[in-house]
Amino acid sequence: MSKNDVNFSKYINLSEDYGYVDNLGAIEQNDVKEFVRVGIDTDYSLRAATFIQKDSSIIHCSKSIEGVEIKGISQALEQYEWLNDYLWKLVPHEKDEITKSLSIKPDQGGYFIGIKKGVKASKPLQTCLHIAKEKFSQKVHNIVIAEEDSEIHIIAGCSTSDHLKSGLHIGVSEFYVKKGATLKYTMIHDWGEDVYVRPKTAVHIDEGGVFISNYISLKQVGSIVSNPVITLEKNATARINSIMVASKGTYMDMGSIVHLNGSGARAEIISRAIVAGGTIISRGHLIGKESGVKGHLECKGLILKDGLLHAIPELSGYTSGVEMSHEAAVGKIDKREIEYLMARGLNEEEAVSTIVRGFLNVEIDGLPKELAERIDEAVKETEKDMM
Repeated sequence: MSKNDVNFSKYINLSEDYGYVDNLGAIEQNDVKEFVRVGIDTDYSLRAATFIQKDSSIIHCSKSIEGVEIKGISQALEQYEWLNDYLWKLVPHEKDEITKSLSIKPDQGGYFIGIKKGVKASKPLQTCLHIAKEKFSQKVHNIVIAEEDSEIHIIAGCSTSDHLKSGLHIGVSEFYVKKGATLKYTMIHDWGEDVYVRPKTAVHIDEGGVFISNYISLKQVGSIVSNPVITLEKNATARINSIMVASKGTYMDMGSIVHLNGSGARAEIISRAIVAGGTIISRGHLIGKESGVKGHLECKGLILKDGLLHAIPELSGYTSGVEMSHEAAVGKIDKREIEYLMARGLNEEEAVSTIVRGFLNVEIDGLPKELAERIDEAVKETEKDMM
């Protein structure tokens, strides 16, 4: 069986009830250590809201500002009948075996986040989906709705316990960005060495809306396949940034499909990929259907250890007046850059590390300072595995 395939029979669907924790400060320290690695903070003053799910148990859910709703998806669907109008509308439940497996038992977890019209959250919200039980199959369905002229930044961490080797994460996420709203979504993943991850994501951005997605995966993962579909209406904007490192044993097939459906729509897909013994397939597809749309796709990769880096940039234009471009490059560190830095006092290892960190430095809009510092530290730690 290839790393593209999922053997559902390998995984279990039952886990223990971990109970609910009212105070973030009371979460077990082992869990806190793992949550922190993916951007989750136990300091209430730094986040506007928090949702944490461990296996299938929601262990904490709270908010500190008005105008924002955050709940487990099952509770939200019971409380808000209108939410059914959004469920399975962007991602068809009959799309493939992954979505079918989730729709059979849709009550296992996930979250609903809504921000009211005109509300601008001054601090990020945070969510964490954590797998603790060996060979557990975590299934979640997430819905996010940013109403007109609202602004929100969600930091979404996904992680596994240190002892865990094997597991499965299946997630359907449907994002609705209404007219003039801004949704920033920063994902930080830290999975186990034989964890299979299959997210199915779709985003719809109404007129004048903005969607910014930042994806960061620096640690080994067994197999992750993700290809979000994003639809832009008139004057809407999407910026998709990805930072990926594939060490030995890692298989990543990542990409985005962006439909520029309305005049004035703008899209940018930027990826930075480093292969250090693993496999990365980096995809990107811009589809222009209206005159006056613009899009750019940029995929750059470094191969530090033998593996595979396969860049697949695609452009599809359906009418005159479409402006789209792509740039793809796969290579190694330029020896002249190393020599240049060594001439200025760095040894070879320090020079290579400096180049790698610079290569992975994609500007992430609105990232809290403390989280930016943690990501920089994670990059430094990852260098040991890359070299």
